[in-house]
Amino acid sequence: MRRFLFPLVVFIVLAGFLAAGLRLNPREVPSPLIGKPVPNFRLVQLHTSDKFIAPEDLRGKVWLLNVWASWCVSCRQEHPVLIELDRQKRITIIGLNYKDERSAAINWLQQHGGDPYLVSAVDADGRVGIDFGVYGVPETFLIDKNGVIRYKHIGPVTAEVLKAKILPLADELSRG
Repeated sequence: MRRFLFPLVVFIVLAGFLAAGLRLNPREVPSPLIGKPVPNFRLVQLHTSDKFIAPEDLRGKVWLLNVWASWCVSCRQEHPVLIELDRQKRITIIGLNYKDERSAAINWLQQHGGDPYLVSAVDADGRVGIDFGVYGVPETFLIDKNGVIRYKHIGPVTAEVLKAKILPLADELSRG
């Protein structure tokens, strides 16, 4: 009887871990960068290859960094939401065009309703994305006035996510 007790206890513990894991939301992967400064970068702009964008250019503003690519199927899903957010002028949206070709990215924006970004930075080799801990595109980061990452959203931004999480936090950060 005792020889069956140990495997039974191990099985129950493992089943408990599995049950707890199944209740987690895979879109809420905790980022070690929450509460830390934005990784430093200086990247060429998508539309103007002789101009650059860096985090210090955005000091004093609450802003979203949206990681996107022309080859990203889910980016098509969130693009109308970002276009509408840009029309509202509630927050500055910066794009990080991830592992993409410049011409493909520009064409994609033209074909899918326009450009919601104040500026898109070209991260052709993906190094800045790696510094941000990007798992895949799209991913969106909310950054405060001091350049500190306050929120990370994995997957397409939806109107519901904007209303429930991103915009209330952005409004709070803007007041503070």
